[in-house]
Amino acid sequence: MDSAAKQLDGFIAKFDPAMAKLIRSIRAALRKRFPTAHELVYDNYNFFVIGYSPTERPTDYIVSLAANSKGVGLSFNHGASLPDPKKILLGQGKQNRFIRLPNAAELKKPEVEALLCAAVEDAKPLPASGKGKLIVRSVSAKQRPRK
Repeated sequence: MDSAAKQLDGFIAKFDPAMAKLIRSIRAALRKRFPTAHELVYDNYNFFVIGYSPTERPTDYIVSLAANSKGVGLSFNHGASLPDPKKILLGQGKQNRFIRLPNAAELKKPEVEALLCAAVEDAKPLPASGKGKLIVRSVSAKQRPRK
């Protein structure tokens, strides 16, 4: 296993077992949904984040999994401009919006799938083939408890 994968496993292991399992299941679903995207990993003060991006640039991410001790969310980089007829996006920022993910099955709901499709259309194109890299972008020395 390479060092980025080992680091990722260590970041997820900081969470209680149920939350770690949830993070892993959502990551697996997103990896399947975006196989050519790069996974940009951040273990920051408030959140553990994995962004899915067509490039290695953090500003190009399409969606990101964001977890803390209270739960997991799916953040849409340009969520404020996405069509959201069911009004499921949360947040008041000028650009970003998110949904809460109690389980990976939430990603299969039609209204979430529609948001994912719209986010992909709004983003830079994903590579047509290959597998994206796992890149650890930052790790904060000081963090809120993950359990």
